[in-house]
Amino acid sequence: MDIRLTEEEDRICQLLDNYVKETQKDAPTKTVCRIAGGWVRDKLLGSQSSDIDIALSNVMGLAFAEGLAVYAREKGVETGTISKIAQNPEQSKHLETATFKVFGHDIDLVNLRSEEYTSDSRIPTGISFGTPLEDAQRRDITINALFYNVHSREVEDFTGQGRNDLRDGIIRTPLPPCTTFLDDPLRVLRCIRFASRLGFKIVQEIEDAAKDPVIQKAIINKVTRERVGEELTKMMRGRDPLRAIELIHNLSLYDPVFFVIPDSFSSTFSGKPGSPRSGLTAASVLHYILESEHRADSKLPQLHTLFYEAVKHDPTCYPRLYLATALTPYKHLTYRDKKDKSRLFVELVIRESLKLGAQSHFLDGIPLLFSACDVITSAVADPRKLHPTSERVGIGLFLREKAVHNSATGSHWTSSFLFSLVQDLVGSCDAESNVLNAEQASLIIEKYNNFAQKVENLKLQDAGDMRPLLDGRQTVAALEAKKPGAWVGQVLNKIIEWQLEHPEGTRDECIDWLRQQRGAGRLQIDDNTSEPANKRPRKY
Repeated sequence: MDIRLTEEEDRICQLLDNYVKETQKDAPTKTVCRIAGGWVRDKLLGSQSSDIDIALSNVMGLAFAEGLAVYAREKGVETGTISKIAQNPEQSKHLETATFKVFGHDIDLVNLRSEEYTSDSRIPTGISFGTPLEDAQRRDITINALFYNVHSREVEDFTGQGRNDLRDGIIRTPLPPCTTFLDDPLRVLRCIRFASRLGFKIVQEIEDAAKDPVIQKAIINKVTRERVGEELTKMMRGRDPLRAIELIHNLSLYDPVFFVIPDSFSSTFSGKPGSPRSGLTAASVLHYILESEHRADSKLPQLHTLFYEAVKHDPTCYPRLYLATALTPYKHLTYRDKKDKSRLFVELVIRESLKLGAQSHFLDGIPLLFSACDVITSAVADPRKLHPTSERVGIGLFLREKAVHNSATGSHWTSSFLFSLVQDLVGSCDAESNVLNAEQASLIIEKYNNFAQKVENLKLQDAGDMRPLLDGRQTVAALEAKKPGAWVGQVLNKIIEWQLEHPEGTRDECIDWLRQQRGAGRLQIDDNTSEPANKRPRKY
């Protein structure tokens, strides 16, 4: 495993080396520049990395960067503006860092360091210049503790284990796991993230330490929930979110990760969470379904291609579905908010335990996935019940329900159906082996496939985003009303129904129909009409 530099990386190393040699000729101890951490790991694995962190042996980052920038300009090398990133321990910025751009790369410079921690915080209380070994030992895992010496052009492995662990696919801490984790319990989650991202095996000592109640308590007490949510987000967006969920379950970390809720809500819970195993089972089913599209030897029916649309075209869908499956233990729970309104418990977990917002539509999209499950299960069981006379209108309107399809929250009806299918299949899955009962699962999949086939036959794939032929102003004009009001939304809903019933209908035909309906007294045009907010029609 060797590092091959790009032309720009070689020029960066040469610039650093020349700067030290030419400006520190008479210095008793010259500065040693080492590229640290993730760049070294990724380069040794054959991947390109734009994240170049320079660890300096005996000088602060800002002072070195300012001198380097002056030297570079003298040599005709353009550098970007130097920025100082202040200490921000909550975001794991324990030291002042200098950053600037050179040869098209963003470079961070910081000194080698050693750290001391107290028992109640992951923020170091003492930080000082350290040796390369001390700096390597205070890192999370050995494969992230490697250095690349820009002067000798060699990889340096001060822990003595990093290169071997990288070659053998091992996740190991530089110091004993309990020491590493008690200093900073977030490192437990980082071990899981890198294991799932790289497909590496976690050593038994880490597994034992992660299950230790003392370590798990430290995760709850010493790590901010924002940092937990950030690590989990990276896992869900990574190469193998199923592996991450599996490790969280196997290491008994479900409660420290997902169930850290303010005490003020505890008396409002509708019940207790289900088994964490159900989250792993749901994630396993989702993985099986997503993989089965490319697998010809499955014993189950091939899922209709429509159900893969959102996953293929929306990059936020994949991590959202996996995080939602992980929250399956909280599926049937509710809580009461500050206004004493009943809400889904998964929303509380995302907002309070993980501190996640609308990125990847986690906070606004995942609760909708759970809300849609029951109505979708009922709809696929008997689509005829959706409308008394017209199957096309019934299915079309159903695909437009906000719980099923809502572009504003990233919810596409195909992803809602996919998640509902996963939840329905969990019941036919062996809890221990995660193997689906082929007979039961086939019946469920066939129901969903039949519904998707109806959608395709009726050409309703885009019904969720269909716009009315007339907007609000045009509707007021067509009906010669004096002014708009709440009634306009109701009429727009009727226009949508007419379009579903008359897929080839034109705008003029729709206007004629509207006028006929008003003449027959079937449309109520009342400028004073008002309804409660929860009864108002959908806006277009």
